[in-house]
Amino acid sequence: MLFPIVQGSTFAELRQRSAEYIAGRDMPGNAIGGLSVGEPEEEMYAMAELCCGILPKDKPRYLMGVGTPWNILENIARGIDMFDCVMPTRNGRKGMLFTWEGVINIRNNKWADDHSVLDAHGDCWVDGAYTKSFLRHLFQSGEILAQQIASLHNLGFYLALVREARERILDGSFTGWKNELLPKL
Repeated sequence: MLFPIVQGSTFAELRQRSAEYIAGRDMPGNAIGGLSVGEPEEEMYAMAELCCGILPKDKPRYLMGVGTPWNILENIARGIDMFDCVMPTRNGRKGMLFTWEGVINIRNNKWADDHSVLDAHGDCWVDGAYTKSFLRHLFQSGEILAQQIASLHNLGFYLALVREARERILDGSFTGWKNELLPKL
């Protein structure tokens, strides 16, 4: 499917004009671009909200290149339906794990003797199959398996996060759940 892309940086007037033009094209869905290139999060949220107020609600709204778990939740709250991002795998390859208890850098020495599973609340198979100390050892040894495990874990976390977000939207508890979860992430 071809989704036209709303542009305009953080200039509200340009974003509005672009979103209005694109909303009038009656495409299968609409994308919002240019909001993951280093601007402050609050500006990203404001521009996404502005665009979602204009783009049709009955067609998917896709925010390109975003992002962190907290960015995803905040943008879902503003009306975004779809995301793509290299962050789960790129950051995983560097040893950053996104978990339900927050972000951890598995390369840090504090994990050397931690024999607990990667994420006790995770539902990806790697979460219970490997320990933090083992994954850290793999990273320290330069084993490619470390990058694969961390990437799988992060992808599993992101899938679980958006699955839970969908369930919370459907049962009407999304906002409370999001507000309770964000400080942990």
